[in-house]
Amino acid sequence: MWIIAIMIVLLLFFYFYKGHKNTHEVVMNQVSLDDSNVVGQPFNVLHISDMHLENISISPEKLYEHLKNESIDLIALTGDFLDRKRSIPKLIPYLKMFNQLHPTYGTYAVFGNHDYFLRKSNFLKLKKVLEDNGCKTLRNENDVLIVDGKLINIIGIDDFSTKRSNIEKSYQGLANGYNLVLTHDPNIVLNMKGFPFDYLLSGHFHGGQIYWPKPYHLMKMGNLVRMNMIKGLQQHDGKSFYISEGLGQTGLNIRIGSRPEITIHHLSIPVNIAKNKKTARAI
Repeated sequence: MWIIAIMIVLLLFFYFYKGHKNTHEVVMNQVSLDDSNVVGQPFNVLHISDMHLENISISPEKLYEHLKNESIDLIALTGDFLDRKRSIPKLIPYLKMFNQLHPTYGTYAVFGNHDYFLRKSNFLKLKKVLEDNGCKTLRNENDVLIVDGKLINIIGIDDFSTKRSNIEKSYQGLANGYNLVLTHDPNIVLNMKGFPFDYLLSGHFHGGQIYWPKPYHLMKMGNLVRMNMIKGLQQHDGKSFYISEGLGQTGLNIRIGSRPEITIHHLSIPVNIAKNKKTARAI
């Protein structure tokens, strides 16, 4: 009997050792959304989600080594930076590193459910740290970029899982252009009929984090899970969206069947999306 007990202990030790080791093995994915009708250079977006600074194994220096030779037009941060006020200073070196990548059109950030674990004053401190380090934060707001005469709408929808999303407000005042949506919880795509987007970036599911044998623990996290849409490039109603596996972990600092992820999306912006005089910022 004791031999069986020892074997179980050794198996669990290996399971947690391997799971923790996986958190150090970041994967960089390149995603191209090609359109044969589009000419010119793609618009390159670096997407980082779910940093969870309480449980992160990827240092700013290691992240920079992966990204230093990439051509980046925009950085998109889709929430769940942290959930404790003492972790806020830990975010600053990562933000400084993002600035060293010199994104042509800057960095945009939205918030996730864990960020709202902070009390209001500490949440505002997190928001200020992001903004003081070059991030434009969007909470049911939008902004507009003009890229080679093409209009790109950056639409930031607040967290869906904590009922902070206001899609209508997020789209207020939009001009005709390429609609890039940033949000944390991808389940919101099921509620966006009538709200056009060309691409949507999200996170929240961590690729299951412990995806073995199946991510049953995700079932409570919305209908997309039941539709087997947990990570990577997906489509709904003919519209493309991406679910990042995230950079950090929540709960246990282990990953089984998933890896920390950074992604660069190469977007094709149609030439007929031109500069429009109408403002694209929500009021």
